[in-house]
Amino acid sequence: MFLTPHHHAPRTRRRRTAAALLASAVSVSLVAASAPVAPLGVGDRLFPHLGNPGYDVAAYDLSFTYPGTNSKPLRAVTTIDAWTTADLERVNLDFAHGRVHSVEVDGEAATFAAAGEDLVITPGNPVRDGKLMRITVRHTSDPRPPRGREGGWVRTADGLAMANQADAAHLVFPGNDHPSDKAMFTIRITAPDGHTAVAGGLPAGVERSGGSTTWTYRTRHPMATELAQVSIGRSTVLHRTGPQGLPVRDVVPTRHRKALEPWLRKTPGQIAWMERRLGRYPFETYGLLVADVTTGFELETQTLSLFERGLFTEPAHPRWYVESIMVHELAHQWFGNSVSPRTWSDLWLNEGHATWYEALYAEKQGGKPLRDRMRSAYGASDGWRAAGGPPAAPEPPQPGSKIGIFRHNVYDGAALVLYALRQEIGGTAFERLQRAWVSRHRDDTATTADFVRLAGEVAGRDLAAFFQDWLYGEKTPPMPGHPDWRTTAPSGAAAR
Repeated sequence: MFLTPHHHAPRTRRRRTAAALLASAVSVSLVAASAPVAPLGVGDRLFPHLGNPGYDVAAYDLSFTYPGTNSKPLRAVTTIDAWTTADLERVNLDFAHGRVHSVEVDGEAATFAAAGEDLVITPGNPVRDGKLMRITVRHTSDPRPPRGREGGWVRTADGLAMANQADAAHLVFPGNDHPSDKAMFTIRITAPDGHTAVAGGLPAGVERSGGSTTWTYRTRHPMATELAQVSIGRSTVLHRTGPQGLPVRDVVPTRHRKALEPWLRKTPGQIAWMERRLGRYPFETYGLLVADVTTGFELETQTLSLFERGLFTEPAHPRWYVESIMVHELAHQWFGNSVSPRTWSDLWLNEGHATWYEALYAEKQGGKPLRDRMRSAYGASDGWRAAGGPPAAPEPPQPGSKIGIFRHNVYDGAALVLYALRQEIGGTAFERLQRAWVSRHRDDTATTADFVRLAGEVAGRDLAAFFQDWLYGEKTPPMPGHPDWRTTAPSGAAAR
């Protein structure tokens, strides 16, 4: 995610604590089960009630029927194939904003009830450990935001898009809404003629019948729920070829196609620039979804990154700046999408690396020296740590706050850690580390501890103390190679 900053200051945005989530209004209409039910979670430090234990999702099949307006619910069917990792008398899914009509487990009707932001399913017979179970939920998916919540469906000028990071995919469809459980996706969208629907992955069929069209897309690599993308609108899909024959497709409002095309032509060259640093692009396709909407952020949804149209059409944005933000979201396809965080506290690995390549590209295209940006970040780093925690231990999102976990400390603050690491181990070892990281953990999840271990392996020495200070310290350590760099004492306001 990039929070479209003004003067590198993130707009106030997003996310709430678990307590606020459970208190927020939801509209799940459910039949009560016979015994008390409770919300579960995988114990994420920042979002304790996200995800659910007892199973590992292998695949999602999502079907949405769009009614022709973004002010009414979509009809939807979610089918989940999952391997059980324990004996389950009940199965919890994350789901909080839709009407559930029926649930089946392995083809048999199951009872269901709401508990917090969970849909709790009780099959007729317990599901045993080590089994592949299929859950089918027929429900609605409401694009109108619930009170006090953001994320999920984004209503655009001519349709819908998705912005599910970090805790909002379950406002759209039932699932195991935590990045530690990645799965394959098939997505089907039916919309009235005159609309175009696109989703992450590659096209897998188009069917036209009775004034509507159904588009099907499938991923070839596992994906976290927060990275799913669906676009429905009066759109044009533009095709071009990237490095090594990579299919590149962009989705744009038809009436803005001409203005956007000069920007979109830059993507193949940006992919090639990233590949020279990290190796081959990790997915089956890439492109930009340019939405006619104001969100305050750009988002790295897998294979189809979401951008506000205004980023490209607002004349105040310098060319180098716009291109560097395009690279930020592209870099996320390696850092955050292919290699996903095991927990949300590992977010710095996503945003720090994306900010790093954004800054390198700004240096190349705009003559904005990386060293100057990092020196400025160093001066502000103590204030960021005081306000939001150190990079690898961010403060939980506050109730009612729209800033959430997406603060300076996981953007430029985390890129500053990478700069210090390069200063510590040298540029050659640092570049080997980057390549090794995205290669070793491709299509998987990884933790901060994994990164620390790999860095030590590549550098040939123990870096635990270095990372402890830089990732978890209340104060910013001295910068290797720059003994003259100084931090600015945080103000009372910055220190909360």
